[in-house]
Amino acid sequence: MKIVVLDGYTLNPGDISWNALAELGDLKVYDRTSYNSKSIIKNIGDATIVFTNKTTLSHEILAQVPSVKYIGVLATGYNVVDTEAAKKYSITVTNIPDYSSGAVAQFTMALLLELSHQIGAHNISVKNGDWVSSKDFSYWNSPLIELAGKTIGLIGFGKIGKATAKLATAFGLKILVYNRTKYDELETENLNFVTLDELLQKSDFVSLHCPLNKQTEGIINAKNILKMKKTAMLINTSRGPLVVEKDLANALNSNNLKGAAVDVISEEPMQKDNPLLNAKHCIITPHIAWASKEARLRLMNTAVGNLKAYLENNPINVVS
Repeated sequence: MKIVVLDGYTLNPGDISWNALAELGDLKVYDRTSYNSKSIIKNIGDATIVFTNKTTLSHEILAQVPSVKYIGVLATGYNVVDTEAAKKYSITVTNIPDYSSGAVAQFTMALLLELSHQIGAHNISVKNGDWVSSKDFSYWNSPLIELAGKTIGLIGFGKIGKATAKLATAFGLKILVYNRTKYDELETENLNFVTLDELLQKSDFVSLHCPLNKQTEGIINAKNILKMKKTAMLINTSRGPLVVEKDLANALNSNNLKGAAVDVISEEPMQKDNPLLNAKHCIITPHIAWASKEARLRLMNTAVGNLKAYLENNPINVVS
């Protein structure tokens, strides 16, 4: 049985092992596959098992790879696979439902702390000699913000949102939540479910943790940004298209928002004409919130477990 990984580098740049997967079949791992049908079909060849992270498997492609019986998505989101086509061709598709909640929540707080203290910028300032030439024992180039008593608004309250709330509570933040489902039993003196408008109006920090769908796409837009405090800051570790990037850049450049930190953007890798690239007070990281070694090991182990379950005729984490 032939197993192909179409884009294995981001999961495993060399610091973890493919051995557990190789034990299940004849394994071929491509670090990357060009995003065109010809290259994808060529790399799949006559494989029965295909793993993909971000390489798209469209109806056109699935129609031309009759050997494929199983597709394992190396991520939680599975929009890269045409699941209707997979059903048509009797292909089982699985995903990795939860492997990085703790890692993403931790990274969210790292971005929150960076926005509050500009640690990186101060480190650069010191390395540039500003402290050596300072007349004072201490200086700061931007306001330093205490989190205790401030309000963070969480848009979305799945596993990552809940994990973020737990960490936010430890910092003394008040928490407002906007979520499709309201959980009355989870409300406390410190955590309340509110409308989106109330969350935007009252939050000092707004952090996105919702899935990308027709209802949430562009949820952070010019209209909603105007509802936020001018001193507020935005954090996005969820999906890039939740934000209308031109509107966010305009708000930052016109001082209608104090700052933003985004780990995801609308088109990845980032394009040089992305409006956030040169926006004021905008921290950008290259979609790494999920990528701690511990989280990637969990992802790998779940992917192997998914395939084992399929081979034992007892598939789990099936999305098609």
